[in-house]
Amino acid sequence: MVNVILHGGPVVWLLLAGGFFALLVFLERLFNLHRAQIAADDFLKGIYNILNRGNVVEAATLCEEAPGPVARLALAAVLHHDDSPEDLARAIEDAGLEEIPRMEWGLGWLASVARIAPLVGLLGTVLGMMEMLQASKRAAPLVQSADLTGGLWSALVATALGLLIGILAYAGYNFLVSRVESILLDMERSASALLNYMRQQRAASETAASAGEGAAE
Repeated sequence: MVNVILHGGPVVWLLLAGGFFALLVFLERLFNLHRAQIAADDFLKGIYNILNRGNVVEAATLCEEAPGPVARLALAAVLHHDDSPEDLARAIEDAGLEEIPRMEWGLGWLASVARIAPLVGLLGTVLGMMEMLQASKRAAPLVQSADLTGGLWSALVATALGLLIGILAYAGYNFLVSRVESILLDMERSASALLNYMRQQRAASETAASAGEGAAE
């Protein structure tokens, strides 16, 4: 296999560099997205239990130490728990918007490699065919198959490698997009749950305050 690749010409090295770059991006994104997707329901239950005890500082500290965008949403909710419902919703939404570019970083590079690699392979094919024509011209009028082998190998290897890298990069891109969409779904559910909890806590506090004023009177 190595000998076959070495016969692919200079375009093959460009394709290999692009494939190696795509692999690094994929592994880096896979690790970070895996780390970012936490058990959102269990995490929020822990935050709720801490807030029910009135320990806002501990809840904020737990959110800061936890990885992932859900923790950032919870942190925004905890820090703005005394704000109006509109300001609280805006703070959670802003925190979510800040997390989206971080999750999507690098996906564009993978998509670019998936689109460009087959085109680079096609370029290698054209260059290989040109090499075959030049070899046949030099050997004319007695052209042998050995004279055309080099160009044919370059053309076929470049085409195959370009398609292979493009397919793998596109598959990796789609896989990462599915992971991002899964995290976004967790973020939407968590944001809704946080808003509902904070509103309930605010309503309970106002009811308790009203009851205390009535008892005092």
